[in-house]
Amino acid sequence: MMKKIRVVAAVITSVNEMGESIVFATERGYGDFKGGWEFPGGKIEEGETPEDALKREIKEELETEIEVGNLIDTIEFDYPTFHLSMDCFFCKIVKGSPILKEHEAAKWLTKDQLLNVDWLPADITIIEKVRQGMD
Repeated sequence: MMKKIRVVAAVITSVNEMGESIVFATERGYGDFKGGWEFPGGKIEEGETPEDALKREIKEELETEIEVGNLIDTIEFDYPTFHLSMDCFFCKIVKGSPILKEHEAAKWLTKDQLLNVDWLPADITIIEKVRQGMD
């Protein structure tokens, strides 16, 4: 049986100077998927709720405090060596500005720019729902 990994991802939204909705994307700085773009987040630890895991991961990775909003979707995706179950939530920053601890790069993307980066296979599957939620 394939190993199952449960993770959470933060679709952090904001508004730019032009008043357009924007979303935060990060470029992976390590591992097999280095260079691929994703929504920041990480693994859920024993006894944590997805929301708690997300707050902890974002604090660790980006030194930022977030408020976790609505669940967008749970992505079930088979990578070659494991099955990924990823809960994706809309989030807002409540304190701080993202500081990259583990990522190569990051961008704030408008709705029209969402497909300008090379998303990881699991993350690309939720882009359309993210786009709809940005209205």
